Amino acid sequence: MSSSRSSRAVRGGLAAALTLSIAASGAPASAADDDPLIDYPTFKGASKSLDRNGAADLILSSGDKARQKILRLTPGGYRQSGSAWASSKLDVTQSFESAFKVYLHHFRPGADGIAFVVQTKGPRALGGWGGGLGYRGIEPSLAVEFDTYQNPYDPSGNHLAVVLGGNPDYQTDTAEAPIPLFGKPFNARVVYDAESSLLSVYVKSLSAGSIEQLVLEREIDLAAHVRDTEAWIGFTASTGTGLSKQDIYSWTVQGSGA
Repeated sequence: MSSSRSSRAVRGGLAAALTLSIAASGAPASAADDDPLIDYPTFKGASKSLDRNGAADLILSSGDKARQKILRLTPGGYRQSGSAWASSKLDVTQSFESAFKVYLHHFRPGADGIAFVVQTKGPRALGGWGGGLGYRGIEPSLAVEFDTYQNPYDPSGNHLAVVLGGNPDYQTDTAEAPIPLFGKPFNARVVYDAESSLLSVYVKSLSAGSIEQLVLEREIDLAAHVRDTEAWIGFTASTGTGLSKQDIYSWTVQGSGA
């Protein structure tokens, strides 16, 4: 179930309206001269600055030429959910940009996907498994879904969505992903322009010659929605009867600390 109110969703191969791009490391190309609020080119040393709940853990990647510390939200078991929140809270009255490299893999069909979440419930927040994507019940919140499994309320098994209020059954905006979300690593970028109250979501394949694509836009007063001027930010994920290893390889946030 979805609505297109206040939204300008871009479905398919539209290049990003902004000139910013994500490097393979996951670091945004914008604000290069500013110190990021969050800076994990890998997750080495992140154990003291990242609150992890449920199935989420920091592990060494496998199958890579160079093994690195990554954030694994679910390790591929049945009915799991995991969450991870940066200890540095974000000032949501100001503009910010979050860039991250994702790899969702394991068995096919993969399930259920991950979400980038802004919430004011706290650093121990963890939601339901399956279609709950690990954030069901976390409220107030804003979630950007990267969904790899088609539940009855989903448009497909490869879509993005914006969800308000911690209930993935009611998706405010949806769009088909222009790239595969499962089986191949990809980069994502979530940008919030506080002046225009505009949330923009981009994805980019890691294939040679690929370009970043704008997938969703949503007008929202984020501070009013989460009922505070500061919030925790991070990721959630879940599995059900379909399974996935759901990994974040890098994460940076350019924004103002609370």
